[in-house]
Amino acid sequence: MAPLLEIRGLNIGFPAAAGLLPAVRDLSFSIQPGEVLGLVGESGSGKSITSLAIMRLLPPQAAISGAIVFSGNGHGARDLTILSDDHMRALRGSRIGMIFQEPMTALNPVMRVGDQIAEAVLAHHRAGKKEAWDRAVAAMQDVAIVDPSHRARDYPHQLSGGMRQRVMIAMAIINHPQLLIADEPTTALDVTIQAQILDLLAELRGKFGLAMLFISHDLAVVSRVADRVAVMYAGNLVELGAKQQIFQSPAHPYTRGLLAAVPDLTTDRSRKLQTIEGVVPPLQALPPGCAFEPRCGLRMPACARGVPALIEISPGHWARCPVVNSSQ
Repeated sequence: MAPLLEIRGLNIGFPAAAGLLPAVRDLSFSIQPGEVLGLVGESGSGKSITSLAIMRLLPPQAAISGAIVFSGNGHGARDLTILSDDHMRALRGSRIGMIFQEPMTALNPVMRVGDQIAEAVLAHHRAGKKEAWDRAVAAMQDVAIVDPSHRARDYPHQLSGGMRQRVMIAMAIINHPQLLIADEPTTALDVTIQAQILDLLAELRGKFGLAMLFISHDLAVVSRVADRVAVMYAGNLVELGAKQQIFQSPAHPYTRGLLAAVPDLTTDRSRKLQTIEGVVPPLQALPPGCAFEPRCGLRMPACARGVPALIEISPGHWARCPVVNSSQ
């Protein structure tokens, strides 16, 4: 089966006094129809930049190379990086939906939430205002907002954080997209509301057959929702595999460090939590080899000489590490 979305050798840079800052480097992955891919990594690893590149929402000064191929528009596979602005606007919000990270900055504070959801209908369908409003109310009901016809007349500040996030989800799914990009959709929510949002996304996935790119730094959340997991570090994809492979048999030292730092019910509370020593290198001072090499306890000379290749270490399980690859 052809992938719904395929990213091939994506590079994203931003001009600065020191030259082009590489925010994303040689990124490749795919998402099958109906699949959820979890994209994880620390802040600044390139996760959100990747999502904005897919949606063609990066600022004009961004330098982009590589291909972002989307096959769900009814016109065959198309490279979104070279698609015309008109065709991209037709896809954005209809075939590809996005839940942004912070609802209060994504929603218009002086516009009723029902009207904001209805705008997505008016932008992509020949519908009257009454029909668009009715569809907005129905979408709010789909995301389990109580009394949606009343709540649709509220402004964002009148809603709780969880309800604002549900409004964002309603706006993203109202046109029944094939791909939903969820950028940290539960980060600002307490654990109870977080669980409700994750259950809701799972329900919508089954109802509408959604494929999802689920972006998060929370490994516990990703383990719950994803079919496959991609791990990013300093703009590079360092590991990719099925959820079981990543969480049960992590290969890259960075992935191992992330998982070791997560406490569980058996963690000895009298001991300090395990941490990854050092800090993520700034984009203007990336090492010539593996970006994780200065922090890695398994490093060897080959790690510092050049960026390692992404190698398939077992069926469907890829890692970018000379130490792991040399042991295969």
